Amino acid sequence: MANRLWDSKRAALMNSLKKLRTDQDVTQKELARRLGKPQSYVSKFEAGERKLDFVEVLDVCEALKTKPEDMVKLYQTYL
Repeated sequence: MANRLWDSKRAALMNSLKKLRTDQDVTQKELARRLGKPQSYVSKFEAGERKLDFVEVLDVCEALKTKPEDMVKLYQTYL
């Protein structure tokens, strides 16, 4: 049985990270380049096919020049 609360929180995180990227007009390919990863890495975490750990979330924030606390504020708007 899926944990719906956990699933909604994971979706909020993925939506937040995608919005940060798109608001800056950064492509998945460009974000992947900044992270030193293939474009599919970004595609999969934005689609919820891949889970990110805390350090990876911080890496995405850094690549997007976004303070983690600003990402958390955005995340809270999706809950």
